[in-house]
Amino acid sequence: MSNIDRRNFLKMSAGLAAGAATGDVLAADKKAGAAPALHLKAEKGAKLRVLRWKQFVQGDGDLWLANTKKFTEKTGIEVRLDAEGWEDVRPKAAVAANIGSGPDIIISTFEDAHQYPDKLVDVSDVCNYLGAKYGGWYDAARAYGIDKGKWVAVPMGCAGNAVVYRESQVKAAGFSTFPKDTDGFLKLMQALKAKGTPGGFALGNATGDGNCWCHSLLWAFGGKLVDEKNNVAINSPETIKALEYAKALYATFIPGTLSWLDPNNNKAFLAGDLSLTYNGISIYYAAKNSTDAKLKAMAEDIQHAHFPVGPVGHPTELHLFFPMMIFKYSKYPNAAKEYLRFMMEKEQYEPWQQAANGYVTQPLKAYESNPIWTADPKNTPYRDAMKIMIPNGFAGTMGYASAAAMADFIVVNMVAEAASGSKTPKEAAERAEQRAQRYYKV
Repeated sequence: MSNIDRRNFLKMSAGLAAGAATGDVLAADKKAGAAPALHLKAEKGAKLRVLRWKQFVQGDGDLWLANTKKFTEKTGIEVRLDAEGWEDVRPKAAVAANIGSGPDIIISTFEDAHQYPDKLVDVSDVCNYLGAKYGGWYDAARAYGIDKGKWVAVPMGCAGNAVVYRESQVKAAGFSTFPKDTDGFLKLMQALKAKGTPGGFALGNATGDGNCWCHSLLWAFGGKLVDEKNNVAINSPETIKALEYAKALYATFIPGTLSWLDPNNNKAFLAGDLSLTYNGISIYYAAKNSTDAKLKAMAEDIQHAHFPVGPVGHPTELHLFFPMMIFKYSKYPNAAKEYLRFMMEKEQYEPWQQAANGYVTQPLKAYESNPIWTADPKNTPYRDAMKIMIPNGFAGTMGYASAAAMADFIVVNMVAEAASGSKTPKEAAERAEQRAQRYYKV
């Protein structure tokens, strides 16, 4: 697919369209290296409370905390840092927006900022500054961060997902190189199953892994939940083909994946029960940094690859995005802005990425050159997650409906039903259609 086609494909996201309408935002991005002046004077006596998701790799949590302490030492602003699971942060953010009370900053998932943009502080000054200084924002970051021409969230980045596999077992199954398309990938999975070294993907209500691979698969065959006008379009021939493929793929899976949440495939892989799964870099991180000799050896055998390309002919990856939101009820919006600016500056951001072994892929283009991506070639497939990802809500607009549909796991449940045989692909698509129509009302 040409670069022009790729850009047009991504522009189907409403957030991107909204951002394109804002001249000053675009202009700031274009002036890479010439950051506009940013004058933020923290409120007297400012104290901040920050809620974020719990770490999946220790280095992430350790250095985020260290950078937070560094901020306090530099500014005198006390910061209370709390962490919850992904599944808990999103509803707590919605409650905070609704009642007008809670943490000053919430680092949540996907398109939360588009659910209640009127409840969030305009952070365009911070994002314009960062975009100009660090080479501009990727399209997906802009789509998630911009609502109606203004930035309502500072993008932290995304937890990039990739196919995590045991190279020795893939070779033992007869594959000298990893397949890049869905046809070849299915053949590999069938061969791994025949060898007694099966793979498996999460099919429970997994915020990260389940949503990411199921949406990527749906889009790979040309299916989509809604069209460009937000009309529900999930019950389509393209979706049926994706679900038929999912059924064939599921037949190769290790038992139990229907109930898997985000930690389950990590545990199964590290226990030696899996040869292949779809996950962040956390599996490799855990094996590489283990004191267990068996896990150290496993790390040597682990490789990563992009999700296979389907009949549409181009990458269709969804990754778990993290918006950093400041709520209008905060008494200290300037202090909150300064905290987010500080955490995104190179002096803090790049060492944090390195400590987390690239668990979060950058939203700013300049950080592509972070040595973490090339010092260990096994990290490199995660580098471009933000660059190539398709934002949630595709091909319609991001907002309450898209967020609610994802929170309700409509696509994940549809894939699970068809894959397991509890419903035919047609029945699963019809049920997904009915469920989506509850949110996308005409």
